Amino acid sequence: MLTTMPTLKRLTTAAHVSRLWIASLALLLLAGCAAQAPMEEGGRQAGQWERQQADVEAFDTWTLIGKAGLRTPQESQSANLDWSQHPHYFRMLISGPFGGGRSVLEGREGRFSLTTGEGRFEAETPEALMEEQLGWSLPVSAMPDWVRGLPGDHASFQLETDELGFPLHIEQDGWEIDYRDWNEIEGMWLPRRLVMNYDDVRITLVVNEWRS
Repeated sequence: MLTTMPTLKRLTTAAHVSRLWIASLALLLLAGCAAQAPMEEGGRQAGQWERQQADVEAFDTWTLIGKAGLRTPQESQSANLDWSQHPHYFRMLISGPFGGGRSVLEGREGRFSLTTGEGRFEAETPEALMEEQLGWSLPVSAMPDWVRGLPGDHASFQLETDELGFPLHIEQDGWEIDYRDWNEIEGMWLPRRLVMNYDDVRITLVVNEWRS
């Protein structure tokens, strides 16, 4: 009995210290989780969009490789898209079913042309040009902003953000743009998938690659 009491006392004290250490560690971990900014599985964090927005606005020269889907009450088609954008020039190569095989839309300083298998055509706006020659139209004038997650600066808009502060829904020019997915490109988050609706026209754009 004389030999076991000190041992029991030491064991009781050690167990008490161990419990205190575990409780303290748990509190530290909880505090760390509480202080950490919300994050989605893809890696986006709260506050990132606000910090990078100036960089996105300055990102005005790029190439987008992707696929566009067009759906109307009459048809549903898709085409590959190779789009090069510069401050005063753009070139959009549309190939596939609703591109009529291969169509090249270009714009430079207010002049727009569309080249198809039928020849080369011009019009005052890219939307009118596509409507006349292809029978459908992309919102080309506003899309350079929308595909980067920005509202155009040419008209009023409504913007809704997600829980992380990233654009979720934009309404502008009669169009509704929903952002469904994002990719991190060279330290900057850009849309990977967006859906644009205007009346009964629905355009889905999936970006496979951004190039600066």
